[in-house]
Amino acid sequence: MPEVSGGVSRISVIGTATGQPSPDGAETGDGLRPWPEDGAVGAVPTLGSVYRFLLTPRWIALHVVVLLVIPAFVFLGQWQFGRFEERSASSEQITANLEAPAVPVNRLTTAGGTVRTQDKYRTVTATGVFDPAHQLLVRRRVQDKAVGFYVLTPLTTGSGEAVLVNRGWVKAGATADAMPEVPAPSTGEVTVTGRLRPSETEESSGIRDRPGLPAGQVLLINTESIGKGLPYRLLGGYVDLVEQSPAAAAAPAPVPAPDVSEGGGLNLAYGVQWWLFIGVAIGGWALLIRREAADLRAEAAKKRAEPREEPRREPGEAGEPKKPEEPKEPVEA
Repeated sequence: MPEVSGGVSRISVIGTATGQPSPDGAETGDGLRPWPEDGAVGAVPTLGSVYRFLLTPRWIALHVVVLLVIPAFVFLGQWQFGRFEERSASSEQITANLEAPAVPVNRLTTAGGTVRTQDKYRTVTATGVFDPAHQLLVRRRVQDKAVGFYVLTPLTTGSGEAVLVNRGWVKAGATADAMPEVPAPSTGEVTVTGRLRPSETEESSGIRDRPGLPAGQVLLINTESIGKGLPYRLLGGYVDLVEQSPAAAAAPAPVPAPDVSEGGGLNLAYGVQWWLFIGVAIGGWALLIRREAADLRAEAAKKRAEPREEPRREPGEAGEPKKPEEPKEPVEA
């Protein structure tokens, strides 16, 4: 047992002489107090105690969200970059096809055949006679921000074959069932020049086909289904009319050439944007952690700066002198 003198232990005196807090919890002579244990009021926060909040349910949920969105943003960015490469390659192919010299249509497609992807928008020529009896109107076609019809007229080329020619666009009638005004095709033999297109499907066009349309109207330019009701065989695909010789007296509005100026630029921008979101997610997550830790440090510093109340000691406790006992009165016999 350490020797006690005047209510202060020898250990306390040693602590006072060395300038260190006394281990018995009493205030030393130079005003120092012992360091409280970690977690006690006034304790110096450690790294573990400051960042312990990261294991609370609220922060664990935030960690899970961040860990989920980062791979999602990576995937979306890669998908947009892939679309950029595809559309850029497609734009280059289309540009080359548009600039290539015209060739006879039967060199790129056959009756009952299909148009290859690399031949899409190739300039082709065909000579024959229009068949107005089997002309069709293609519904729900937008041009110049207006809804209308494409005018699809077969051009018979001889030998029991024909090619579908999209002569152009006409504005829709006053009502959904009203027939639009359609210029009649030229009579006699003509030579047409246009852009070769593959047959449309629901998957390629995004248009859902349905029955019950008015007679002479279709939703898709599909040579297989259209050819079933014709007295001749159709070449695969169809031709967007660009030029006709001899020229027609009146004709629908020509279908504009595809816009290849944009290419895949938007997809590239979207891909970069998704990957920038990865940095935003990580940076925001780290910033929230730093702010929370700074708030906890400030709160701990404020508690350390508050004056510490000394516990009240009762007479007779260590370091507190006892009150002198009052003399007892003699008891009379």
